[in-house]
Amino acid sequence: MHSLFRQFRPFFLYAGLFSAAINLLLLMPSLYMLQVFDRVISSRSGETLTMLTLATVVALGMMALLEALRARLLSAAAVAMDAQIGPQVLDGLLGEAARAGGSDYVHGLRDVATLRSFFTGSGIFALFDAPWLPFYVLIAFLFHPLLGTIALIGAVALLALVVVNERLSHAGLDRLAADARQSTRYIDASLRNAEVVSAMGMLPALTRRWMALNGAVEQRQLESGRLAARMNGTSKFLRQFVQTAMLCAGAWLVIGQHVSGGVMMAATIILGRALAPVEMLIGGWRGLIEARSAWQRLDDLLQRRRSREHNTALPRPSGQIAAERLVFNLPDSEKAIIKGVSFELQAGESLGLIGPSAAGKSTLLRLLLGIWTPCSGVVRVDGADIDSWPRSRLGKYIGYLPQDVELFSGTIAENIARLGEPDPQTVIAAAQRANAHEMILRLPQGYDTEIGEGGTALSGGQRQRIGLARALYGKPRIVVLDEPNANLDGEGEAALTEALAALRQSGVTLIVVSHRPSLLAGVDKLLILKDGRVELFGPRSEVLSRLTRGAVPPPSSMPQPAAARRA
Repeated sequence: MHSLFRQFRPFFLYAGLFSAAINLLLLMPSLYMLQVFDRVISSRSGETLTMLTLATVVALGMMALLEALRARLLSAAAVAMDAQIGPQVLDGLLGEAARAGGSDYVHGLRDVATLRSFFTGSGIFALFDAPWLPFYVLIAFLFHPLLGTIALIGAVALLALVVVNERLSHAGLDRLAADARQSTRYIDASLRNAEVVSAMGMLPALTRRWMALNGAVEQRQLESGRLAARMNGTSKFLRQFVQTAMLCAGAWLVIGQHVSGGVMMAATIILGRALAPVEMLIGGWRGLIEARSAWQRLDDLLQRRRSREHNTALPRPSGQIAAERLVFNLPDSEKAIIKGVSFELQAGESLGLIGPSAAGKSTLLRLLLGIWTPCSGVVRVDGADIDSWPRSRLGKYIGYLPQDVELFSGTIAENIARLGEPDPQTVIAAAQRANAHEMILRLPQGYDTEIGEGGTALSGGQRQRIGLARALYGKPRIVVLDEPNANLDGEGEAALTEALAALRQSGVTLIVVSHRPSLLAGVDKLLILKDGRVELFGPRSEVLSRLTRGAVPPPSSMPQPAAARRA
């Protein structure tokens, strides 16, 4: 974000120059009043009044023009900044959302919108105008030391109020934003599980939980609103009090014939102009706090994204994968899910990954794909750390079918093409490799069938078969399938078995997690995972032989030889 700010520095420099001219031109009403009281009324000159009025109108017109230009400039900066960081933030959001414990950044695009709103709102104008406060105080001193002293005391009092407002409101506003994000995440999760909620009558319990979360937000909001009301009332009172004191002091000086009536009125107007941006800052402090917090969160998110960027273009991977002493645990848990897992697959080899539930199989797959980063150890693709591969380059050589298949709103062809511009031949080839071509042709519009939000127009088995076609799009070198037959019927499972056999024959590095022995019949190697540790790993025949001898108790998902079953 700091480098981005440097890139847009010219916008802010010109806005600062416009602010300087605007604040100088805003002196014209005060000077006009000074001249009218001290010169025009005493000389009774209509020509002088006309020329002063004309000059003041021209100055105010120029000020209005500069105000419009400044607003347009800052709006252009906001739009340009949004266009530049929006794609980067989305990329970072997707990376953090896939990463374990990355939920703190799910509102990154809202943070971008918060910054855009701040740059186009009145709060940023107060930031540009407030630094001119000492200039106005100096002018008050030039009128008379007493007037300057009152202006200085008023300015210091309002600035002290700004500091107090910051200390009292910052933590509360941060907690309010955090609670609001938590409540929003809860509603998002509830909407994703709307069918379960409706079917099992969970709405009352869900509502109670949401009301508890929303009650915390409302309480924070009430506290923040009370503090803001007190601060706004205090700032308005203080400003009016200081202006009254300035007018009183000016009148006393006029009575003593130390200054003229024009000086009294001009000093009062100048002081009001000087204190207005500070009062505006106090009134819009919540927006400033939100913009600052959004800036910090975006900076953290983009720093994380930048740390994952690598510019070195590595050659096309052959498919060799090695896991070296992988250890992983969730951020909020001290218990490791993966505990020192090591194995290696040569390019073109196939692996069956099996084990009981909660053994860590899906977690291991996420580590092998680079979705999650291990706490220690490394995953290597063709000898290079998988984190050193640019995701945009490595992704096209990887096919992944997770347990829960998520499709995007659009056509089947667009989903198979991974949301890129669908190439008909490549899309059909991927569907044929997944043995889903005939199934797709039976749909109402074939490959142009709109599947609806999340693929709701399709059955679970259809979504899984289309997800497999998406995984095989573009002839990837590494294919990872997590329970690929969970929702398939007999026809779908037969098509999947045939597709896996074709993948093994074509030299694709294949990793399959399954509880059904039929899918693992032709794999080269087996890995038995239990409680996050490797129980057995090796050629399929060797692992089966050891199980036959009873060296390791077979897991429930393990295809047992006949001798082991008889025993």
